[in-house]
Amino acid sequence: MRNFWLYIVLILIFASCDRKEHAAVSFYYWKTNFDLSSLEQETLSENKVSKLYIRYFDLDVNPSTKEVFPVSPIHFKVKPTVVSIVPVVFIQNKVMLEEDFDSKALAKKTMDFIALINKKNNLECSEIQIDCDWTLTSKNNYLQFIEDFKRVSKKQISVTIRLHQVKYFEKTKIPNADRAVLMYYNMGTIAVESFNSIYNRETASKYVKSLKKYPIALDFALPIYSWGIHISEGRVIGLRNKLNTADLVSDIHYNQINEFSFEVLKSHYKKSVFYKKGDVVKIEAISASDLKEMAEDLSENSVHTAKEIIFYDLDEINIRNYDKNIFKKITANF
Repeated sequence: MRNFWLYIVLILIFASCDRKEHAAVSFYYWKTNFDLSSLEQETLSENKVSKLYIRYFDLDVNPSTKEVFPVSPIHFKVKPTVVSIVPVVFIQNKVMLEEDFDSKALAKKTMDFIALINKKNNLECSEIQIDCDWTLTSKNNYLQFIEDFKRVSKKQISVTIRLHQVKYFEKTKIPNADRAVLMYYNMGTIAVESFNSIYNRETASKYVKSLKKYPIALDFALPIYSWGIHISEGRVIGLRNKLNTADLVSDIHYNQINEFSFEVLKSHYKKSVFYKKGDVVKIEAISASDLKEMAEDLSENSVHTAKEIIFYDLDEINIRNYDKNIFKKITANF
């Protein structure tokens, strides 16, 4: 009997050693007003989300004064209930290209504004994320800004990385941050005739194998959003966010041409946008099978194990397009 119980204990020990701890589920929150719907709150609870990446503001350049200024800062209608929040600052690349660019001054102003938002809303953070698609021409200024911001903020700093910055990291360099997140979306050109500009496996395949040579660990951001490309008289005239096929299939103003394209049958306004008879709306979206495909390709080509998968973005319009278990299924690949 003693040997039997010893055998059971050994099985349990080996089973616990073999048990893999999957990547955590996180989300980006990219609205100007922070106020979670019941579905959004339920999604956070069901997926045991402990960290939320909240866009605090953008940084842009005033065309007349040439001064850098914050755009559309976040307004908290309610306080986040997750364990930790990560303020995200999106910086237009042109900010880094200013002739009189002052890295230290910008780092201090950026941190001061984050601190002001936190103080006003009684919030704290231990990490801040900088989101910028820097280029070879802005590289030196951007890398210096990360150094200065890290010193001024006294926080953990994470940065976003694009596919081209992974493949050509020896030229683009790697920011001296504490963490990095690969944005695995926005892979193509928004055009009348094109593949899905949000995600295309053929395009991704030209870059994803480079992960095997990338020297630092990456977490991954995956898309769950959709949009409509508004085409009039053969040219793109606008991008319509938060639009999907379900919105147009049930609308009598549209005739479905193919799986993703709809023709406007009668001129009308929809969500304050004017659509003229004969216009075409091409929907670009991400299916559950697309997400599975992304996860498999990233997992297969990554040398380091991702600890966190961040879905862009937390919005019930996006969440309703998927089975409620989709986020756990995707992170189980890592």
